[in-house]
Amino acid sequence: MELKEKTIGVLMGGLSPEREVSLTSGKAVLEAVKKKGLTGVGIDVDNNVASALIKNKIDLAFIALHGVYGEDGAIQGLLEYAKIPYTGPGILGSALAYDKVKSKEIFKLNNIPTADYQVFYRSQKKKPQCAFDLPVVVKPSNQGSSIGISIVREKKEWQPAMDLAFGYAEEVLVEKFIDGKLLAIGMNGEQAMPIVHIRPKSGFYDYEAKYTSGKTDYICPADLSPTETQRCQDTAAKVYQALRGSGMPRVDVILDSEGTPHVLEMNTIPGMTSTSLLPMAAKESGMEFEDLVIEILKSAQLDYSE
Repeated sequence: MELKEKTIGVLMGGLSPEREVSLTSGKAVLEAVKKKGLTGVGIDVDNNVASALIKNKIDLAFIALHGVYGEDGAIQGLLEYAKIPYTGPGILGSALAYDKVKSKEIFKLNNIPTADYQVFYRSQKKKPQCAFDLPVVVKPSNQGSSIGISIVREKKEWQPAMDLAFGYAEEVLVEKFIDGKLLAIGMNGEQAMPIVHIRPKSGFYDYEAKYTSGKTDYICPADLSPTETQRCQDTAAKVYQALRGSGMPRVDVILDSEGTPHVLEMNTIPGMTSTSLLPMAAKESGMEFEDLVIEILKSAQLDYSE
């Protein structure tokens, strides 16, 4: 793909609770596009995004949207209709990876290690009862950036955690808590990048720990044995295949004391901010931020198979 001949639309902002993070990612990507001498247009996505794509004569879309309508297949469907190639997975791959419950079902089906879980629905009349010993992790099925997530360590925290999660989704996922190293594995296609070990100073990698400088320590490459590293990277590659990955997503796992990587999720549109994990892994592998943006753009395509 000859990028110099294209008008690249960087889609950012959007309508989700992760809007501000998306704007930060999008602005960094747009700056990188222009530094490389390419034609880039920033589009703050709202309900009139279709008109903005036509008005700006976009040839290629870099999706820097986070959360609902950006990572869940919605914007991908619109771009398919407009015949505009875009970064990241197609409609189905985006939707599967974004839905935490469907992802878990696919992990189980493919013998990919992941925490045991329960699913609750807002429409259920019975009061939700936890089947696991505490602690457990409670999260909405379709949010990112740790929005609406809680670690429940005492019984009194259960109902507030459920109420919080149901405030963001009709469906809530409850996972058995796994103690271990939180690891992020960036993918360049099916090839794993250097692994990042995430160590939040508060002990909980919540929204504040993710996006506030100094709140979390990052070690890249992670201090793992060769066997642990290979096991994590092999698992990430399986996730990429099972969830129809494309481009440069990120697979998050927790490595337990026995050396088993339990998969949390695959993030199809990783953050591109100063504290983001994919750029960190790319830099460790010798790829500067601007070059990372170009590699992601080169992977853009229309997914007619879906």
